Amino acid sequence: MAEPLDLSETILAAWRTNSRVTAYLVEQVPDDVWPAKIPAIPTRSIRAIAAHLHNIRCRWTKTLGSEHGVVGAPRVDHRSVSRDELLPALEQSAHGIGALLELGLRHGGSLPPAKAYTWRNLPLDVGHVLTYFSAHEAHHRGQIVMAARQLGLRLPTSVTGGLWQWRTRRRETNP
Repeated sequence: MAEPLDLSETILAAWRTNSRVTAYLVEQVPDDVWPAKIPAIPTRSIRAIAAHLHNIRCRWTKTLGSEHGVVGAPRVDHRSVSRDELLPALEQSAHGIGALLELGLRHGGSLPPAKAYTWRNLPLDVGHVLTYFSAHEAHHRGQIVMAARQLGLRLPTSVTGGLWQWRTRRRETNP
């Protein structure tokens, strides 16, 4: 009988790569696109979507991890955060999600119950947690790309293509 395969490093590396793809997009958004309002949603901007990615990581880290000793990053103001402020914040919140995944890995592959987790719609095994956060970020990265196109501020092909260069993004964060 074969020994069970330990995918811990694979799961953590996949999260770091996903997080790097998000940071890459934030780095590459041109200055004139950053404050642009989303078509048909004038109360939301490209900046706000990017900040949302960080803030939701912070909320989930607090909800699922605070009672287990996982410390999350502080949230940012989605109306005024600059790219230079958001990039280190994204790095901090990525560490928070990574710490949640590590917590789950230490507990047999699932996050331990948390009193603050009342939604109960997300299975807490690390595979689902990783997939949920990766899908959430991919959705919002796509919103940013589409909104820029709709505004006539299409992102360069090198940027949109760079979102799919996961080997490159992996090397940037997982040497």
